[in-house]
Amino acid sequence: MAAAITLAADAPTLSSANTGFMLICSALVMLMTPGLAFFYGGMVRVKSTLNMLMMSFISLGIVTILWVLYGFSLAFGTDSGSVIGWNSDWVGLSNIGLTELWDGYTIPVFVFMVFQLMFAIITPALISGALADRVKFSAWALFITLWATVVYFPVAHWVWGAGGWAFELGVIDFAGGTAVHINAGAAALGVILVIGKRVGFKKDPMRPHSLPLVMLGAGLLWFGWFGFNAGSWLGNDDGVGALMFVNTQVATAAAMLAWLVYEKIRHGAFTTLGAASGAVAGLVAITPSGGAVSPLGAIAVGAIAGVLCAMAVGLKYKFGYDDSLDVVGVHLVGGVVGSLLIGLFASGKGQSTVEGLFYGGGLTQFWKQCAGVFAVLAYSLVVSAVLAFLLDKTIGMRVSEDDEVAGIDQAEHAETAYDFSGAGGGAARTAVPAGVAGAESKKVDA
Repeated sequence: MAAAITLAADAPTLSSANTGFMLICSALVMLMTPGLAFFYGGMVRVKSTLNMLMMSFISLGIVTILWVLYGFSLAFGTDSGSVIGWNSDWVGLSNIGLTELWDGYTIPVFVFMVFQLMFAIITPALISGALADRVKFSAWALFITLWATVVYFPVAHWVWGAGGWAFELGVIDFAGGTAVHINAGAAALGVILVIGKRVGFKKDPMRPHSLPLVMLGAGLLWFGWFGFNAGSWLGNDDGVGALMFVNTQVATAAAMLAWLVYEKIRHGAFTTLGAASGAVAGLVAITPSGGAVSPLGAIAVGAIAGVLCAMAVGLKYKFGYDDSLDVVGVHLVGGVVGSLLIGLFASGKGQSTVEGLFYGGGLTQFWKQCAGVFAVLAYSLVVSAVLAFLLDKTIGMRVSEDDEVAGIDQAEHAETAYDFSGAGGGAARTAVPAGVAGAESKKVDA
């Protein structure tokens, strides 16, 4: 009887504070997808701006419906063979109690579900940056549907689902270095190897059309990332969420500075694009590692990621793959760096007692991280390439060359991002006589 009373007393109860915190974090993560849209949208040429925005926004629609219908069940349901989950009660979210708690935590299942939904939404959106200027919107929508089903949902189960093989192996991924960033970066590489380069790649200028939009997007991503990272502890009763919040800020700052220093030495200037890209590289790298390292370790993680990602973005010119907006260079490389550095910098004082090489723990955790990193990388790369190949051979992945050159916004969306028809500076202007409502306008000398 005493044991039963003890168990009852120790059972988790609903925490209004943690529930409210997690709902706020979920909203912050949702904001990251529009932030990503602005970040990518500013980096492309004017004629592709709306398409780039839409390639992120459509994920909000498609993945939400998939997650409700079966995605949550596949990712976090009862394990089957350490590779996939399933819970028929979660199909359509029809048999979940409003106050039913998530496994061992003090938040409702619905709250955990919607928090993880926002991760599922942004991951395929990340891929889109590598495909700028050249992919049919209908083909992209179908790709998202298939990719989320056969790549993201299973990989999320491997890494975070109870019984998933990476979870059971002890691979540390606090908030998505493998499941989100390596997964998306490897997928981007697989797809671009299939669909090929943009018309004029390495010949025509393809500079960002709006660096202010890029900076706005980067700022929204940085802001939303606090929910992405700190929220992944599902509460903050023991301070680990606070540690992750601090490390997110610290690593991002270090990466931005390191990228800018590298850029100044290598190219002779501190650029706004470099500042934005460096910040995102730091955010990516600290995502898997921030709960395991100290703030000093976070500085090291951010600085190393900033330099290595800055170096990696130039590889597309050396090897000839057209990663339009550096998804491979920032997300794949940043995710790999952040995940592997856990094996070196884990302090044993954060999310677990695991210690890395520099804290006396040897290389045991490093090899576990390698297993998770390269398994996800290989799976996502191969399956994404196969999906792109099948779609390309059936409905076609690319717009026509004429549409690509003329502008994918007009071809796919019948719109343009900016209307210059009413801009000033011409030889004439239109005037409406004062006091005459609805009078026909007439031209007068400027």
